[in-house]
Amino acid sequence: MATLELLDRETWEAFTQAPLAFLMLGKKDCEHCAKWTDELTAFLAADTEFAAARFGKLLIDTPGLGAFKKANPWLAEVEVLPYNLLYQAGQRVKDWPGGGIDRLVNRLRRITSGDPG
Repeated sequence: MATLELLDRETWEAFTQAPLAFLMLGKKDCEHCAKWTDELTAFLAADTEFAAARFGKLLIDTPGLGAFKKANPWLAEVEVLPYNLLYQAGQRVKDWPGGGIDRLVNRLRRITSGDPG
């Protein structure tokens, strides 16, 4: 059973280097981000299928994230939060806006089966 890790400027980079990592980007005052966080937390409390994956959340309006923003220039084009990313061994393999457990599970299953789709 995994938990949703709250990442910061000290932890985000090592997190994305995990064999399989899901990263949710949000902001502190984002209602949709808070709702998605609640859905993810409930899902992770019951999930056993993706126990080997890491799940994290990064609030992009937190001070000190200049290195994250510099390493990810595409972030300037993101218009919808929450924004989700899947990393496999340090490589971004999938990203999408919004929430939805079914969407997350489908993408995780594709990645773990070897079909990044």
